[in-house]
Amino acid sequence: MSKLLDHFLVRATVAAVDHVTPRMRRIRLTGPTNLSWTPGQHVRVHVGDLRLRSYSIWAHRAGALDLCVLDHPGDGPGARWARDVRPGQPVSFTRPQGRLVPREAPYHLLVGDETAGVAFGAILRALPPAVPTFTLIEVDDPSDRLDLPGEVHWVPRPGLLAGLSTLDLPAEPGVAYVAGEARACQAVRRHLVTDRGWPRTAVVVKPFWTPGRRGLD
Repeated sequence: MSKLLDHFLVRATVAAVDHVTPRMRRIRLTGPTNLSWTPGQHVRVHVGDLRLRSYSIWAHRAGALDLCVLDHPGDGPGARWARDVRPGQPVSFTRPQGRLVPREAPYHLLVGDETAGVAFGAILRALPPAVPTFTLIEVDDPSDRLDLPGEVHWVPRPGLLAGLSTLDLPAEPGVAYVAGEARACQAVRRHLVTDRGWPRTAVVVKPFWTPGRRGLD
């Protein structure tokens, strides 16, 4: 089974590891030159045995890509890999994938927690400058704020839904990108569809984690 898995994985080397916030590590991988990536997509990193863990891509250029991984106190295989990885270490991962990518819209709404900031940063940098954006991110601490383009509304946890309910948006729907904790994502989608009258097709949801869920560690 592991040989079959290796057949589908891209091989790279860790070139650098640094911090973009006190709890967010940037892991630069070099080697692959033929990757196709759309901003907002993620890769699934082989972290041991047959385990794969998903990490959003912060930036990509020929021969290199940057992952930004939030450190958390868990002891799962993904948390251990991200905490212990060092320059020079070989890494295998799947090709970029995922539906959380920019779409055409009169404006863009990005809502999530600190785990969504990496994908949101890539999306925001790819959007046309003339198209309005509204970004709302929930964090535990102000030090968790990433450097993101445009105006970002930062709210302390738990304040995501309350912050969204008071956010002044245009009357017509745009496209919403919702990511982070699974139950919070469901609540945001329900608010947009039920309270604001958005069509469900205008809300793109990507749950990144949920308490106690194996595989999201």
